[in-house]
Amino acid sequence: MTQNDLQSSETRLERGQRALAAIDGEGGQRVIDALAGIAPDFATYLLEFPFGDIYSRPGLSLRDREIATIAALAAMGTAQPQLKVHIEAGLNVGLSQEEITEILMQMAVYAGFPAALNGLFAAKEVFADSHQSDG
Repeated sequence: MTQNDLQSSETRLERGQRALAAIDGEGGQRVIDALAGIAPDFATYLLEFPFGDIYSRPGLSLRDREIATIAALAAMGTAQPQLKVHIEAGLNVGLSQEEITEILMQMAVYAGFPAALNGLFAAKEVFADSHQSDG
């Protein structure tokens, strides 16, 4: 999805909702729904800025953006729930399990073995869940 694909009359919120659905599917909507009871304004900010503004920019494909996001979240080492959502999103936008595994292994060089291990274990859970929902 590029900005050319989007109608110029579309608001940041609408563009963000469209991007979130394309990237994260049900996983992203669960995050938005979970915020409704505690911080609905934050859910709006999440839709508008990361998804409506950044993910919707031209220059990188959604696949490339998820590679960067998975790497960044794994390197942080403090964002396991978000890492799992974005591993699932990576699968949704065309990354293979092998590619995700390689991204996470690469983090051992730049973020350390603990970050890579935590990322790999998060991926293992997501991959297992995706196999269960396939069958």
